[in-house]
Amino acid sequence: MTEHVIVTRALSRRFGDLVAVRDVSFEVEKGEIFGVLGPNGAGKSTTIRMLCGILDPSSGEGTVVGFDIRRDAERVKERIGYMTQRFSLYEDLTVEENLKFYAGIYGVPRGRRKQRVADVLESSGLVGRRTQLAGTLSGGWKQRVALASATIHEPPLLFLDEPTAGVDPVSRREFWEQIHRLAHAGTTVLLTTHYMDEAERCHRLAFIFRGTVLDIGTPGDIVARRRLRGAELECEHAQEAAERLRADAQVDEVAHYGEVLRVVTRDDADPEVVVRRVLTGELAPKSMRPVRVGVEDAFVSMVRADEAAADGRALEAAS
Repeated sequence: MTEHVIVTRALSRRFGDLVAVRDVSFEVEKGEIFGVLGPNGAGKSTTIRMLCGILDPSSGEGTVVGFDIRRDAERVKERIGYMTQRFSLYEDLTVEENLKFYAGIYGVPRGRRKQRVADVLESSGLVGRRTQLAGTLSGGWKQRVALASATIHEPPLLFLDEPTAGVDPVSRREFWEQIHRLAHAGTTVLLTTHYMDEAERCHRLAFIFRGTVLDIGTPGDIVARRRLRGAELECEHAQEAAERLRADAQVDEVAHYGEVLRVVTRDDADPEVVVRRVLTGELAPKSMRPVRVGVEDAFVSMVRADEAAADGRALEAAS
C-alpha cells in the first residue's frame, strides 16, 4: 500500500485581508521528490511553513509524518529536516563543528554523534573541508554543509525552501544528485522552487499561482494535459514575425532565443502548419524544426489562462 508522508485538505492561510494560500490539497508518498512550483509570492513558502509546524493554517487540515500540523506541531518538527535559501550556518564554526552542533540540536544520541558526523562528512564530500570555517566557504559548499546539517538526524522527511537560489549551475547539479540519493535511500523530499529546469527533476509537481493549486502530477502528465506543441524557426524581420504569430488564436507563446523564434501552439495544433499559414511572403521562415515542450511552457500557459479567466470574471463583475 502507498504510504502518504504528507496529506493536506483545503489548507489555507490568511494575513488580514490577504489570502496567501487558498484550499491547497495534495498528498506526498514515501521516497518521493515532490516539487511545489510557482513564481515569487505564489504561496510556496507559506505552504511549506504550515507543513513544518512553523505557521498555523487559517483553515483546512494536514498531517505530516503521521502527525496533525495543528495539534502536534512539535512532534512534526522533531521528525523533519528543514533547509531554506538562507543557509543557517554558524560562520565562525568549522564545517565539522556545525555538524556536531546540529546533531545535538536535532537530538542525535550522544553515543552516535561522532559516527554520524563522520558518515555525513564522507557522503557529502566534506571530509577535506571539515576544519574550514563555514564563513569562508563558497555558496555551493555552504549549501552542501546546510543540507548535511538538515539531514544529520536522518529525518524521514526533508523540506527544502528555494534551496538553490543564488547558487552556481555546477553546484545546483551536484546538489540535485545528492537529493536523488537521499530519495533513493527512502527520504521523502518536498521542495519549493521557481526554477523550471529543477521542476523537471521532481517525481511529481504541484503548480501554485496566487495561492491556488493549478495542477498536480508528473512533469510529463502536466505537460501532456496542456496539449502544447513547439517549433523553432529562423526568418527575416523576427520582431514583426513574432507579433503576427502572437495575434493568432492557435499560438500560445512566442519567445526570442537570439535570432531564433520559439513558437508554442495550443490544442495540439501543428506548429509548423500554423507558422506557414501565418508567416507568408518575406516573413516566411528560412528553416524550422520541432522542439520539445517542457514544464516551463506548461506553467506559463496555465498562468496566462488563469489570468485571462480572472480578467474575464472582473469584467463581468464590473458590468
